[in-house]
Amino acid sequence: MTDTQPPAFDRHMLESLVCPQTHAVLEYHAEEQELVSKAANLAFPIRNGIPVMLIDEARVLE
Repeated sequence: MTDTQPPAFDRHMLESLVCPQTHAVLEYHAEEQELVSKAANLAFPIRNGIPVMLIDEARVLE
């Protein structure tokens, strides 16, 4: 049986991460595997358990 779940994200890491654009606190959205910056209106992806904190890789929130 193949496990299709993404690798777990270390939620303690969230305490030390901030938005690279605004330096605001991020929210962890487990279902989407994203870190959301409401201040910048961006969602940063988490790939293979690693947050990708590049503005060019972020999704703009509607």
